[in-house]
Amino acid sequence: MQKFSPKLMAVDIAECAIFVALMIAGAFIKIPFPFMPLTFQTVFAVLAGLLLGWKKGIIAMSAYAFLGLIGIPVFTSGGGIFYVTMPSFGYILGFIASAGVAGIGYLSRKKIWQTVLLALAAFLVDYVFGIAYFIAVWEISGYSGLWQAVVTYNVIYMPKDAVLTLLAAFLAMSVTPAIKRIRGKVAIARKK
Repeated sequence: MQKFSPKLMAVDIAECAIFVALMIAGAFIKIPFPFMPLTFQTVFAVLAGLLLGWKKGIIAMSAYAFLGLIGIPVFTSGGGIFYVTMPSFGYILGFIASAGVAGIGYLSRKKIWQTVLLALAAFLVDYVFGIAYFIAVWEISGYSGLWQAVVTYNVIYMPKDAVLTLLAAFLAMSVTPAIKRIRGKVAIARKK
């Protein structure tokens, strides 16, 4: 049976907190674009999974969603439970799933093509959640022009996020060896 280690737990919390902070920053780093500003949250969600693994990636993205839902203005347009009625809320749920998908091969991926496939799958999962939720809210609200809205508010952002996701995959491959070395040192220190 493995002993409880406050040191390791503190490291895990710190790693998750870094990605919560990146998600908050990603919500407020906005590049003006017609219809909606471009943000970097999808790429940070994918990176969370690629660098932390699926469990900590999901924890980090869930913590981000929780902070926003309890009213802390960490989402692009603020925060609060009312956010679940917004058509874009599906992307916030998608960030959680996306981090989980990206982190599936955390320990086993050794080649860049594996990392790229996981990153692209995570990107697509985020958009599946986001578009499905958008359609549901749009239909419930009784708005017209659904398919034009899906393209205008969702699909046109996919190329940007796909490119950023590919860059995230290469970044993850570049920094993973250093992260593994640091975690190895933490594990050694924990045993002392």
